[in-house]
Amino acid sequence: MNQQSNKLAYRILFLNTFAFMVCFAAWMINGVLVTYLVDRGVFNWSPIKIGWLLGVPVLVGSIFRLPIGILTDKFGGRWMITIILLLTALPMYFLSAANNYTAFLMLSFGFGIAGTCFAAGVAYTSLWFPKEKQGTALGIFGVGNTGAALTTFFAPTILKTLTHNSENIEAWRTLPKLYAAILLLTAVVFFLSTKNKIPAESKTMKERLLPLKQVRVWRFGIYYFFVFGSFVALSQWLIPYYVNVYALTIVSAGFMAAAFSLPAGIFRAAGGWLSDKVGARMVLLWTLGICLVCMVFLFIPRMEIQAPGQGIMASKAGIVKAVSEKEIVIDEDTYTLQNKVGDSSDVAIRFGIHHNEEGFLLLPTTTFHQVPNVKTGDKVLKGELIAKGVSLIYFQANKWIFSGLVFIIGMMMGLGGAAVFKHISDYYPTSIGTVGGIVGVLGGLGGFFGPIIFAYLLKQTGIWSSCWMFLAALVAVCIVLQRTAIKAVTKKNNVAQV
Repeated sequence: MNQQSNKLAYRILFLNTFAFMVCFAAWMINGVLVTYLVDRGVFNWSPIKIGWLLGVPVLVGSIFRLPIGILTDKFGGRWMITIILLLTALPMYFLSAANNYTAFLMLSFGFGIAGTCFAAGVAYTSLWFPKEKQGTALGIFGVGNTGAALTTFFAPTILKTLTHNSENIEAWRTLPKLYAAILLLTAVVFFLSTKNKIPAESKTMKERLLPLKQVRVWRFGIYYFFVFGSFVALSQWLIPYYVNVYALTIVSAGFMAAAFSLPAGIFRAAGGWLSDKVGARMVLLWTLGICLVCMVFLFIPRMEIQAPGQGIMASKAGIVKAVSEKEIVIDEDTYTLQNKVGDSSDVAIRFGIHHNEEGFLLLPTTTFHQVPNVKTGDKVLKGELIAKGVSLIYFQANKWIFSGLVFIIGMMMGLGGAAVFKHISDYYPTSIGTVGGIVGVLGGLGGFFGPIIFAYLLKQTGIWSSCWMFLAALVAVCIVLQRTAIKAVTKKNNVAQV
């Protein structure tokens, strides 16, 4: 690449990344806007309806990634990304006039097209860089994922300012107009500042779809279902997780969730660079392994358990003369009880911990006390249980340790997402739009179905950490698939050398 073409390539990379960031921010707007309106009583929608409003844009943006990828290979990224920005701006603007659930749902279908910008951007970006630099370029492009964090960070503050702290609640309608204006402005700047480019090799539609017959493409899709789909799912799921498990406010929970999604986007660039240097296979292997270890540590839920402990049995028969929390008197014999600690909230107090304002406990903490099992006047036999033992086990699952592990998982998902698309550019350099499209579809479907699966597991088990158990099983499947594929390639290469 000469200096002039180099400048053009990096300019297009910057504009692609910025357009993707704007689209991703618009794609995730319902997570903030719908929650804000329902919390303030503007609309009275059930959790199921809210779930559909959050999921519909993700579903639309996922399903249409394949056709958008194919169209980008055929007509070029300059046209396709501009069209996506314009098609997203229109329903986004009309969202400002929505007054009921049906209108919100239909318009969410409309601006869900923003999610397809990823498939167009991947195909368009890869054309401007040689194979040895495509991993880095696609990783930088993937930083556009931070659009989700930008919406989480700034949209609540913008809403608060627009509505004068909810005093003029109808002013919320200005937010979709602002998003629409930014989308429109981005479309104009993008179209005027880029140059169209399509693959040199012309293919028929049948030839474009041919890679979809290969098992490798679908294996890449499963990887992406985890590294990207789970990222999108957790970006939404972590807010209720923090609220319910750690009693945080929605604002604090949103900040914690953003702290997960932000590094995932930023480290995607690092993942692309690493994939170019040490190979996508190695980056993905480490990504999946570290995620599995972190998720295993997250299995144990925050819990308070009461279990039977060592009780006291009468040494001889007699009549109970007195009963208190400290002792039981039977005839002339006195049985001293271990001091009563109380319930599990007292356990927290004993160790200087309060549920809303916690101290720091790394390991589960156990206390023990005894409770009288008889009352004054009872006749007891020798060996009869007169006081029950109660063990209280409290595991804090400290929120800072939890957040640290989640932060690492977010980083690894960013690295892994870049590695998957480096694989695609290595194996399918002339079909990145098509292959990237189907892989993107599977990844997006992970973002749509993830919260649904998490909610179902929570309902069935009553354990919030069941989501980590599911994700650990999913990442284990990915590791097995990767190891099997590596063994097959190694065996094939050894046979070829013989």
